[in-house]
Amino acid sequence: MRIFTAALATETNTFSPICVDRRAFEASLYAPPGMHPETPTLCSAPITVGRRIAVEKGWEVIEGTATWADPAGLVNRRTYEELRDEILGQLRAAMPVDAVILGLHGAMVADGYEDTEGDFLSRVREIVGPDILVCAELDPHSHLTAKRLAAADFFVYFKEFPHTDFVDRAEDLWRIAIDTLEGRVKPVMSVFDCRMIDVFPTSRDPMRSFVDKIMAMEMSDTDILSISVIHGFMAGDVPEMGTKLLVVTDNKPDKGSALARDLGLELFSRRGTFIMPQIDEKQAVSEAMAAAAGPVVIADLWDNPGGGTAGDATVILQELLDRGANDTAIGTIWDPMAVQICMAAGEGAEIPLRFGAKSAPGTGNPIDGLVKIVRLVPNAEMRFGESFAPFGDAAHIQLDGIDIILNSTRAQSFDPSLFSVMGIDPRTKKILVIKSTNHFYASFSKIASQILYCSAGTPYPNNPARTPYRRARKDIWPMVADPFAEERKDA
Repeated sequence: MRIFTAALATETNTFSPICVDRRAFEASLYAPPGMHPETPTLCSAPITVGRRIAVEKGWEVIEGTATWADPAGLVNRRTYEELRDEILGQLRAAMPVDAVILGLHGAMVADGYEDTEGDFLSRVREIVGPDILVCAELDPHSHLTAKRLAAADFFVYFKEFPHTDFVDRAEDLWRIAIDTLEGRVKPVMSVFDCRMIDVFPTSRDPMRSFVDKIMAMEMSDTDILSISVIHGFMAGDVPEMGTKLLVVTDNKPDKGSALARDLGLELFSRRGTFIMPQIDEKQAVSEAMAAAAGPVVIADLWDNPGGGTAGDATVILQELLDRGANDTAIGTIWDPMAVQICMAAGEGAEIPLRFGAKSAPGTGNPIDGLVKIVRLVPNAEMRFGESFAPFGDAAHIQLDGIDIILNSTRAQSFDPSLFSVMGIDPRTKKILVIKSTNHFYASFSKIASQILYCSAGTPYPNNPARTPYRRARKDIWPMVADPFAEERKDA
């Protein structure tokens, strides 16, 4: 068997002011054929898993380019077309192949391409023809479109949020692909539109129990090859935005459709109950300062670079400064210019510095102060499960007793190693402020005495009922109270 594999991914917040060009992909991950590291990244695990499968099965796995840009705004049209055509050219050179196994995200939007993954998959299908297996692993914070369904044989999505299972789901992808190629199964996709958009953290109920339930179904029923919840991505203003339920069966489309509907309606019945309770910055700081022990983790959940924001909001930091907090560390505030200034000044220098809140309204005001530069780290990285996440040249500064990490490559706060690599022991701090919606939970929950989810400022369009969508559908919850009402009335 000859298998072609590649990865092309980013998550596009169409409301974000930060556009993505080729440099953004190169800053996060750009690995031409044969250059992908041994450790997988979020959307490239099919490549590293495929290497192992090639050895075990004696198959030939041809690696194309793997590239990923950290979430932001619109992707430059030329950048997308160049990267797409680079991989398509590699596929043409690899022909004939028995399968194409891809790592995608599912929420990329490029200038001129609302459905980039649909465009990419359709072109893959044109090259390989109708009979060659085409499949992909994707992030659930994405859009499942009709064009993608028409172009591929099956999809597997991460189940966990935080996405701790991207390697496990790549294993599932390859398992189904192997069984298909060896004639044991015939995957068929069935989809149910849940007519909603919500946030579904699996670190708490009810989503924890729901994911456990669908995983048990996969284990107990041989007709079911995979079940995925496509959460949707509410910051993507595209026509097919929304939550969907995908069931992949072994050639049992009617059974798959019925199950997708049942599970989808179960999700819909719990709408609005999934997301974690949120408090504002004043309450978050009050509770953290009053806590008996630390570290108390304050998650600045809507200024999350993993959702495409800049990660430069200063609302919580300003509240901490106003309240005289100390024994506190902030990770991170994105400000490449401030990092450059610190790099020029050097470790140990004390300089006046303005930083933060440059990207957009709703992020607070820039911070001005006399700061001490404690540590400078070029090309800094933190852990993310089995992988590493770069956050660029970084500076650890101190201002009024607060330790602050400034970074030059936007990245959400995945792991406490974010602090330790900058010379801060996170376990010794009373308060840790991080920027992430829920990906931080798997690692930070191991050291936190308490976790507070803080909604501070308005850097992210987090209320779909009020978000000024221009392209997204308006017939889903919470834009309408019950989009299934007429259907139930007719029944």
